[in-house]
Amino acid sequence: MTLQEKEEEIKKEFILLKDWEEKYEYLIDLGRNLPEKSIDFRSDDKLIYGCQSQVWLGAQLKGVRVFFDADSDALLPRGMAALMIRLYSGQIPFEIISSNANFISEIGLKTFLSPIRSNGLFLFLKKIKLYAICFQEKISIQTSRKVT
Repeated sequence: MTLQEKEEEIKKEFILLKDWEEKYEYLIDLGRNLPEKSIDFRSDDKLIYGCQSQVWLGAQLKGVRVFFDADSDALLPRGMAALMIRLYSGQIPFEIISSNANFISEIGLKTFLSPIRSNGLFLFLKKIKLYAICFQEKISIQTSRKVT
């Protein structure tokens, strides 16, 4: 599924939710369904600095696709992380890098979240894109080595 298709799917889900209480509960449920991580996962290199809660993000390159994993010490950020992982995991780096993340505003997260939480979400997105940039470079290097 493309990034755009995933965004549309998420937008449709949020339209069905009547009010912010339901949207909040939906995000909490997403957080509860995110698999528990080992204590080793919660390392400083995965920690996203500037978030109100502690949030960790890890990434792996499998072939030409990036797969993300995350954890948080609080349910709402955990749910937001789960939503972002659902969207970006399994995509190619270029698609992630070039995404504009307008869906965040379109589903109302930007207005629903406190400024601190909203900032944390954008820091999370920034780290996702940084991973994608690094993996794009790795793919480029591997491709150039095969050509020469």
